Amino acid sequence: MLSTGKRLRGLAIVSMIALLSLVLFPAAAQAAYPDRPITIIVPFGAGGGTDQVARVLASLMQDELGVPVNVVNRAGGGGAVGHTAGATAAPDGYTITMITAELAMMHWMGLTNIDYTDFEPIGIVNMDPASVMVAANSPWQTLEDLMEDIKANPGKYRASGTGTGAIWDVARVGWLNAAGLTDGHLPWIPSTGAAQALQEMIAGGVHVVTNSISEGAAMIHAGTVRPLAVMGDERVVAFPDVPTLKEKGIDWSLGTWRGFAVPAGTPADVVKTLEAAVAKAVASDQYVTFMNDVGFGILWLPSDEARQFLAEQDEIMGTLMKQMGVAK
Repeated sequence: MLSTGKRLRGLAIVSMIALLSLVLFPAAAQAAYPDRPITIIVPFGAGGGTDQVARVLASLMQDELGVPVNVVNRAGGGGAVGHTAGATAAPDGYTITMITAELAMMHWMGLTNIDYTDFEPIGIVNMDPASVMVAANSPWQTLEDLMEDIKANPGKYRASGTGTGAIWDVARVGWLNAAGLTDGHLPWIPSTGAAQALQEMIAGGVHVVTNSISEGAAMIHAGTVRPLAVMGDERVVAFPDVPTLKEKGIDWSLGTWRGFAVPAGTPADVVKTLEAAVAKAVASDQYVTFMNDVGFGILWLPSDEARQFLAEQDEIMGTLMKQMGVAK
């Protein structure tokens, strides 16, 4: 039987070994990332373009990361609610935000104090031009038909697509201004996103929706929605018969982008792990096929390039919104 002194010396040696193992092998003292489910916050409602892209990538990412990746919709405030929730989450890699073009806009309008510096980007995954859509049973067959009616009846018709001051609202204002009209010619009705706006248009609650053409792809193919124009420099490959505004003599183009980011302060190794998983998902046949089928544009910018992209977009949108008089 060991004496008390020997037992104490033995305990001291065991404690020293345990302490040294923590100092010399810290990785062994904690579980490898990720070891539990990851949440992706989507700042807009279910069914819209942002939600669709996030869910496709979430499915691909969880296969690569080996843990569930769940999508949660946090709509409201033209994207402010979801972006704020994501930016203020714990910087541990378990809360990802699908950041959108609204991140470069909301703080200019005073909707939130959150901007791109509150995030660490994982990568940009998509970019799409805006479009002008009407219900298939509407009297407008062409953009010219719609514009003539709007000019003759200012304020009679209503548009929607997302929250007030969000990207599709700015797309509407820019389109109208470039055509020599005012915001009041086609008033805005805020919604939680393109999916709700399109349903509202089909029901007759609004008359025009500005959104990415891909967000209305299913309804276009079903024959319930008619796209009249896209706000890009070129036609969308998936919808070659839809003209651009510039082809119609309206010098205006605008689109949205989407990406993934984690809160600022997230460890670099965690960001790298997520960046690799997203990069693999974006390059997958499943993602490319899905995006091409519905008309989404694919754009991959890794973390370092995404950081520069976000800074540039913030400056561009700030200048644009000041010129349009919608910045505070």
